[in-house]
Amino acid sequence: MQHPFLPVFDERSKILILGSFPSVRSREEGFFYGHPQNRFWKVTSAVFGAKLPTTVEEKRAFLLQNGIALWDVIASCDIENSADTSIRNAVPNDFSEIFQKADIGAVFTNGKLAHHLYQKHIGGGAVYLPSTSPANAAWTMERLIEAWRVIKPLP
Repeated sequence: MQHPFLPVFDERSKILILGSFPSVRSREEGFFYGHPQNRFWKVTSAVFGAKLPTTVEEKRAFLLQNGIALWDVIASCDIENSADTSIRNAVPNDFSEIFQKADIGAVFTNGKLAHHLYQKHIGGGAVYLPSTSPANAAWTMERLIEAWRVIKPLP
């Protein structure tokens, strides 16, 4: 399966957040973290003190207004439904356009698989963040928000 949508970024993007590969729900919605139980939007909006974005347009605007570039490590793979554990034959995305057009100062990975694949295919330099997936039930919302505060650069 090919990754179904393009990254979100512009020349003002300062950080890059990478997931692994879109879930079935995200693929249906045509945008990142579309499953209502995924806590990505709740966590990031809390970190930035912003209103929770609900539509694709609001989510895209939130990212760009806060200097966030968003994409996934995997360009194509074999996957069953939405399970990261089922991913096989992963081929990484090419991030060169993002790094050429935006002044990315830090890369963060959302979850263990994204981090592992980034390290394997791209190299070091990414900061691991605990997954916002509902499958990561060991992390409460409060713990996730605290861990994810590292994405917000100091003024």
